Amino acid sequence: MNTRLDCLPCFLKMALSGIRAACPGQEDVHEVVMKHWAAGFASADLSESPPSLAGRLFRETSEYIGGVDIFKEQKEQANSRVLELLPQVWDRVMGSSDPLLAAMGVSIIGNYMDCAVMERFDWESELETLEHGLDRELFAYFLERVRAEKSLLVLGDNAGEIGLDTILAGLLRDEGIRVTYAVRGSKVLNDATMEDAAIVGMTDVCEVVTSGVDTPGTVLDRCSTEFLARLEDAPVVLSKGQGNFESLWGSMEGVFYAFKVKCPVVADITGHPMKTSLFCRED
Repeated sequence: MNTRLDCLPCFLKMALSGIRAACPGQEDVHEVVMKHWAAGFASADLSESPPSLAGRLFRETSEYIGGVDIFKEQKEQANSRVLELLPQVWDRVMGSSDPLLAAMGVSIIGNYMDCAVMERFDWESELETLEHGLDRELFAYFLERVRAEKSLLVLGDNAGEIGLDTILAGLLRDEGIRVTYAVRGSKVLNDATMEDAAIVGMTDVCEVVTSGVDTPGTVLDRCSTEFLARLEDAPVVLSKGQGNFESLWGSMEGVFYAFKVKCPVVADITGHPMKTSLFCRED
């Protein structure tokens, strides 16, 4: 998906919020970073996906703030809260008439744990309606494919969200499915890394690998060679989160997408209103 003009003010808001949290009281740093981002828009190639463009600007931001993990606190809070709730969420999923569909619903609801929009959405309140609105026919086809291939590659998205993803991964593993879960190659926004995978226990559930990217989405030209080979060989790919959708939509066929529609641009592209729990596929 290409970057639209509507994405640019969203980028600025996200950058300002992050830099203020990471460097409190340093107004001179805030100003320099914001001016750098604004200047970057002038030369931006809007045919780039939003995660590709944002990833480049965040890399350049490190010139002013060093190796500061801008969203470290938000990631820690999200992981911690998910671990607190995980036992009761497991109970709710297993009490469902269709645990796998409920697990997918949980996994999608967790996509609200996004540093750019968390203040606008209450993911915990949606845990009452796990399967609400999901395309059951497409999900049945997804399970048919996964069970036939006995293999699934999941492209993870955010910290916190990855903890809820352990439920779906665990249920599929118990069916004999070989699940591989991919995280970001380095810290960017509040996206999940190998560190987060270990904290929430995903490394105990399935194989966890890194895509190698330093972008808030699986931007193909930022992936490692090893991961691109793995992605090409994967018989079934589940792309979690809006960032991965923005990176891959229009670039890969046959990918299953599971995420929350969280902005007007993606709502327009998908034809689904904001707050939709969307499970879809691009043929």
